[in-house]
Amino acid sequence: MKLIPLITAILVTGFLYFLVFEREELLAFAQTGTPEAAKETDATPEATDEENTSAIRVFAVKSQARMVDSAVILRGQTEAARSVEVRAQTSGQVISEPLRKGNYVNAGQLLCQIDFGTREASLAEANARLAEARARVPETQARLDEALARLDEAKINNNAATKLSAGGFASETRVASAQASVRAAEAAVASATSGLESTGAGIQSAEAAIASVQKDIDRLQITAPFEGLLETDTAELGSLLQPGTLCATVLQLDPMKLVGFVPETDVDRVEIGALAGARLAGGQEVQGRVTFLSRSADQTTRTFRVEIQVPNTDLKIRDGQTAEIIVAADGASAHLLPQSALTLNDDGDLGVRFVDDNSLAQFAKLTLLRDTSEGVWVSGLPETVNVITVGQEYVVDGVPVLPTYEEPKQ
Repeated sequence: MKLIPLITAILVTGFLYFLVFEREELLAFAQTGTPEAAKETDATPEATDEENTSAIRVFAVKSQARMVDSAVILRGQTEAARSVEVRAQTSGQVISEPLRKGNYVNAGQLLCQIDFGTREASLAEANARLAEARARVPETQARLDEALARLDEAKINNNAATKLSAGGFASETRVASAQASVRAAEAAVASATSGLESTGAGIQSAEAAIASVQKDIDRLQITAPFEGLLETDTAELGSLLQPGTLCATVLQLDPMKLVGFVPETDVDRVEIGALAGARLAGGQEVQGRVTFLSRSADQTTRTFRVEIQVPNTDLKIRDGQTAEIIVAADGASAHLLPQSALTLNDDGDLGVRFVDDNSLAQFAKLTLLRDTSEGVWVSGLPETVNVITVGQEYVVDGVPVLPTYEEPKQ
């Protein structure tokens, strides 16, 4: 009974020896029946088998470039063409009935009427000051004329006294008196001129006061700057408005703006006037044209603002709705490839590996144009190329490959 485990152990040890150290001879014996036949088989390998074993088997697809619309897809939202918070510029109590939000208003329509208060009295006072200032003009002008006449008389007397004194017919005292009269007349002229200018300044001050009061009166009526919809109620009857207090918010929704942000890699593909379309969150589709493309990038996202104007005559499009925007761009030659074919090289560039004319794997950097349910549209490849779709992760540039071709997607 003790010999059976010993024999079993010897047989297992021998089997393990042949399995580990004589594995090739054991496999050859199992295939041919004799070690000699196995040696003969190994001695005559075919050259084609050596080549096949050195090449890596991959799956590839023969792709032909096609022209596609190179649209730029953006995520954005709707935005009112104009939105204004109409605020008071003067203080006073509202004496008009309020307009409720949602009402349509025309340009110049009254939104809030503020009480006149004492502004009419202030206007009357300013008009009275203006009349008073204007009434002083003849008086001051007459004083100036009188001063000028006395100056002429003083100059004549001074001239006569000077000539008589030179001939010895007048004393020096008379000459000094005549010169003093000239200086006094000149001072009177200067005083009259100053009085006339003061009267003119009074007229201008009164006119400015009238204009100020009139401007304040004009601000008592707060009107709509343009036609649109009221987003809020106007100020309630009896409420007190101060400068800067909100009267109402007016939105202009026709036309409507679609606002999106294009990345800097695609900004050169968007042009002013380009046709654009959008699908709103509710499923509504609209079309318009690009009206604005920012020249300055956002400092945080490095994107550029794009505005598209679309008609909204029925006012169904609301301000702030989410929109998926497509901006038309020039067509491009591209390949439709499965997304799984994309890979990265050692530098982190996105691309694909393809089979060249010598059956060697090569890497091609490409540009992603569009992602669809059928695959991805890419550019940067030759017109005809054999793209590796399975096994591209196991080869590098220059490695021999043995491709098995699949049918390309239509």
